[in-house]
Amino acid sequence: MRVDLFDFDLPQELIALRPVEPRDAARMLVVTPAGLADRAVRDLPACLRPGDCLVFNDTRVIPARLEGRRGEARIEATLHKREGLRSWIAFVRNARRLRVGDSIDFGAGVTALVEAKLDDGSVQLGFPGDEPVELLLERAGQMPLPPYIASKRPTDARDREDYQTMFARSDGAVAAPTAALHFTPRLMEAVAAAGIAHETLTLHVGAGTFLPVKAEDTADHRMHAEWGRIDAATADRLNAVRARGGRIIAVGTTSLRLLESAADAGRVIRPFEGDTDIFITPGHRFCGIDGLMTNFHLPKSTLMMLVSALMGRETMLAAYAHAIAQGYRFYSYGDSSLLLPEG
Repeated sequence: MRVDLFDFDLPQELIALRPVEPRDAARMLVVTPAGLADRAVRDLPACLRPGDCLVFNDTRVIPARLEGRRGEARIEATLHKREGLRSWIAFVRNARRLRVGDSIDFGAGVTALVEAKLDDGSVQLGFPGDEPVELLLERAGQMPLPPYIASKRPTDARDREDYQTMFARSDGAVAAPTAALHFTPRLMEAVAAAGIAHETLTLHVGAGTFLPVKAEDTADHRMHAEWGRIDAATADRLNAVRARGGRIIAVGTTSLRLLESAADAGRVIRPFEGDTDIFITPGHRFCGIDGLMTNFHLPKSTLMMLVSALMGRETMLAAYAHAIAQGYRFYSYGDSSLLLPEG
């Protein structure tokens, strides 16, 4: 399909630079075959049914953006995928100044060696020593805010908390599963009281989620792989939800992509551990989920294609036009939508 079919005009002032407080006070646009409804995130329990199950991504964002020098050259690296105990693949600004074997000084006693330069322009970095890489990043790294936020204001200490969900426990993401940023303990209590279950899985979100689609046709776009895991017990409980007539509602496109990677054609969710580079576009048959809670996405992005696959392109373009007209806040720190293809 042509990528420009997923384009729309977004006023820059609707890009949220900070989340609302409290988190569950964000607005939520409910999209069903019956039409659109303006709600708030705290209304979520009333928008679902007893027996449904929300599925969250428990990945934890690490401070994966590093600024340093190789000699006189300024180097900025954003780690996006672990390749080994001490090796990471990174998107590097000024990568042309690097050669295999070069050492980069990121300050605070943190250095990295260039282990390889890859065909897609990314760089494999190795961190020498015995100290866990996560501790090195805590010392020298910054939270990797999306470009549409980082280009408008500097990262600060507040982002260390704001850009982390209440479910975060498994280190490894370089982008937050932002749909879950709206959840609070108070909201989760209301969810449970309404008879709605919840489960967690892990998908370490990579910085590739922010890369623009440069191809003119979706068939020519290549997704970056991300590592995920659904254990056997979680898969069994999710299948039991469906067996009892409940729906599986993914909280975020990251949870959705992993569930779709793990589900078979019979709509059975299997245990999964490994990389996935699933690219969901219109025509995809959804087998792992029955609905999606997600923020508002970039024009011509893979995520705009994903929500169009779930609800229909015309429906989503109409929903986004409504959201823009009503002043919804967009992107990672913005408002939410609840997409229910069967109402």
